[in-house]
Amino acid sequence: MRLYAVTIFVSAFLLFLVQPLIAKQILPWFGGSSAVWTTCLVFFQSVLLAGYAYTDWTTRRLAPRRQVYLHIGLLVASLAVLTQLIGIDAWKPAGDEDPVLRILGLLLVTIGLPYLLLSTTGPLVQAWFARTFTNAVPYRLFALSNLASMLALLSYPIAIEPWVNTVAQSWGWSVGYLAFVVLCSVAAVYGLRSSSVPVDVAPTRYAPAGSDAPADAPPTWSTLLMWLSLAATGSLLLLALTNHITQNIASVPFLWIVPLSLYLLTFILCFDSQGWYRRTTLLLLGAALLCAMAWGLHSNEVTLNIKIAIPLYCTGLFVLCMFCHGELTLLKPSPRYLTTFYLMISLGGALGGLLVGVLAPYLFNGYWELGIGFTLVALLALVRLRRAPIYVLVIAVGVLGFTGVQSGIYVKEKLDDALMIQRNFYGVVRVKDFGDPATDAEAVRSLVHGVILHGEQRLDPARRMDPTSYYGVRSGVGLAIANSDEEPRHVGVIGLGTGTLATYGRAGDRFRMYEINPQVIDIARTWFSFLDGSKAKIDVVLGDARLQLEREPAQAFDVLVIDAFSSDSIPTHLITREAMQVYLRHMKPDGVVAFHVTNRFLDLPPVVRRIADELNLTSVIVSDEPTERQDRFLSSSDWVLVSRSARIFERPALKEAAQPVEARPQWRLWTDDFNNLFQILK
Repeated sequence: MRLYAVTIFVSAFLLFLVQPLIAKQILPWFGGSSAVWTTCLVFFQSVLLAGYAYTDWTTRRLAPRRQVYLHIGLLVASLAVLTQLIGIDAWKPAGDEDPVLRILGLLLVTIGLPYLLLSTTGPLVQAWFARTFTNAVPYRLFALSNLASMLALLSYPIAIEPWVNTVAQSWGWSVGYLAFVVLCSVAAVYGLRSSSVPVDVAPTRYAPAGSDAPADAPPTWSTLLMWLSLAATGSLLLLALTNHITQNIASVPFLWIVPLSLYLLTFILCFDSQGWYRRTTLLLLGAALLCAMAWGLHSNEVTLNIKIAIPLYCTGLFVLCMFCHGELTLLKPSPRYLTTFYLMISLGGALGGLLVGVLAPYLFNGYWELGIGFTLVALLALVRLRRAPIYVLVIAVGVLGFTGVQSGIYVKEKLDDALMIQRNFYGVVRVKDFGDPATDAEAVRSLVHGVILHGEQRLDPARRMDPTSYYGVRSGVGLAIANSDEEPRHVGVIGLGTGTLATYGRAGDRFRMYEINPQVIDIARTWFSFLDGSKAKIDVVLGDARLQLEREPAQAFDVLVIDAFSSDSIPTHLITREAMQVYLRHMKPDGVVAFHVTNRFLDLPPVVRRIADELNLTSVIVSDEPTERQDRFLSSSDWVLVSRSARIFERPALKEAAQPVEARPQWRLWTDDFNNLFQILK
């Protein structure tokens, strides 16, 4: 029994450890958006489904001996592809690919087969356990696997990511996988030798013990559908809520670990013992939280206050998933049908992930799936309570109606105040007007990504080309561009936004702007006039800026602006030693690299200074806090300016505004192989 338990624990730990490990490596290549993690989850859930289908088919159709030989053969074959995880950099995108297909293809080639075999271990070893110990109940092993999964997720940001670089992480995981192959093979052979059923006869040709008992009756179609619906709803809520809190509330790095850990915890509690799931208590608490979350979707008091929003939605996810998974445990079959049971759970999880991670960006122009998930769970509760007393049904119908109405209000409000709203892999962007340009001289047009302003333009024709928001003439970037004495100037910009920096373009200047999101390029040209109104020559390059700069000849920039954000998260591969070396190759000897480090959650200036010190560069910080009297269209901003030349910062305007960057010598240097986002959380 210990052998089976250890095998399941190791497989589940590796299964969920590789998820943040590989997601962290590819996250910056695709804009740093939470959609990268969502797409990874779709892949993981789909391969998990394939693994459960494999387990179900081999358990029902193959004799135990053939099943074991097949599985050990696949385990040995999977060792041949482990080197793909080490060489993942070969899959860096060029810039014009479909990011979803690129991520799915990358994951399939690098970890597809090992992940498939890890995903089979839980149900497969439980089937071996049930075949060896015919009177034992294997469902607690499922709780053990989810415990290992949660420990892997929590240990990564705390015990692994801050101390071990990504190359060492990949090698360490590969060694762990090799140990798993040995463990699983030994467990398979042991199960074969200890089996109480014929090992050379297919399961359909012998009758398992207790097959005449009523508990061994096969699940009905309605039961299969309920298994599927409960699992799909839990998965949908997980991904939709993760998108909501990371895009619309707080773009804290790896915040998605919290919802996933809570989701796994509900599996652990529900499948460990029925005593954890108290239906009456959970339903009452779930009804209250469901109504609060649905109302909070369109309430600024909730959305804009992370101290309320994050606890509310995380608690709500836990309670609603306890309902979904608790109801699953009430419907679980005898061990004879456990592989079918797990197959339906996995299919439901994959369908929920597919809707949010792949279909939703094409079906919806906003994050509407969370409201759909709230309504679905209320509907499921009503179905499960259909035989309850009438007053319970009245409450359930009321909760369903309230949830549906509030979700509809949320969609209507988002659509009503937007001139344009679009969604793709990189998130939801909205164009909004504040004030009527016909009557209000201070009317502005804004571009919003999640809850973050990504630029705005005054609608007064006489003031359309005024720099706004973070890019005023007293900001760090404004001073860096204005104080460049080159004629003409060559300016590079990573992160287009509305194109505000084009306002600094003079006749003869060249501005080269890099943007990963094609929708943002269309919006900048269609809804804003900074690019068309600039006197400079503007070139816009589609694709990840760092990857493009690595491939381009030296550009000889006077100023290179690093201003790429996905909502409020910055791609970490743009702030590393190797990234700085790429930038320097494109700079003139006295050129300035300007890092936009304004951030609600991350203390980025010391990170930039540490890199600058390592490369013997000079760095300063310019913090601009405009007053209402100076210009109400400007925002507070922080810019770290870096240059090979210290004398550039002796010019009067820069010297007056610049301050030394705070040093944090205890912080480890950020490289392509190492960064620690949790260390720099404010």
